[in-house]
Amino acid sequence: MATNENLPPNVIKQLAKELKSLDESPPEGIKVSVNDDDFSIIYADIEGPAGTPYENGVFRMKLLLSHDFPHSPPKGYFLTKIFHPNIATNGEICVNTLKKDWNPSLGLRHVLIVVRCLLIEPFPESALNEQAGKMLLENYDEYARHARLYTGIHAKPKPKFKTGAITESTTALNVEQHNTSVLNAEQKNAASGAGLSLPTSLAPSTASTKGGINPDHQHQQSTIPATETGVSGTGTVGISGAASKKEGLPKVPADKKKMDARKKSLKRL
Repeated sequence: MATNENLPPNVIKQLAKELKSLDESPPEGIKVSVNDDDFSIIYADIEGPAGTPYENGVFRMKLLLSHDFPHSPPKGYFLTKIFHPNIATNGEICVNTLKKDWNPSLGLRHVLIVVRCLLIEPFPESALNEQAGKMLLENYDEYARHARLYTGIHAKPKPKFKTGAITESTTALNVEQHNTSVLNAEQKNAASGAGLSLPTSLAPSTASTKGGINPDHQHQQSTIPATETGVSGTGTVGISGAASKKEGLPKVPADKKKMDARKKSLKRL
């Protein structure tokens, strides 16, 4: 589940709407995905535009959103190696939209479209890759050959993003808090039910009630631990045994007691 601790709640809400729009109506040649654990990382697969050295290639990139987004622009990086004047060897993207021309009202859709347009029309005057920029200005055919070579080696089609992944993630943001509340309520109800339910082993049986045995007395007997009586089984064994011994003691006849008393009296005389 997405935690999105790097972004304020109001920004997350706006991003969720925009990401859902990108998923349902993606820009031409662009497919977006998100990191389920953090919406501050946006991934996109960009198809190489037709008629360019990047044609037939698929380039994966990412946008990193800072905590103060959208007041500050995202940072863009190509994860797929590419030979391009405005993309450094470490993948960093140099485009005015992500720098001096940034405006908080610009959305992710606009940024992604600008990056794809960069593949159509590079700007060698502000090159991060000086070799590519110089080659583009001096010998376009050589530049195009290098770019096609990189495309053929590194920009092979990537595994497609899961369809509807963005919609699922944005929906999860809306229901996560609701699910947490429901889960807490269920746990509370389960705990209450456990406290009120009577275990089967302690419940009085119908047979015992019919037989004249007091159910409350039977319950008290069954709860006496065996360790208190010193015998295996319940404490009722020791109680009933003691009662049996008392009942089994032989009674002294009353007549015999009288005879003994008379004998003692005669001896005194």
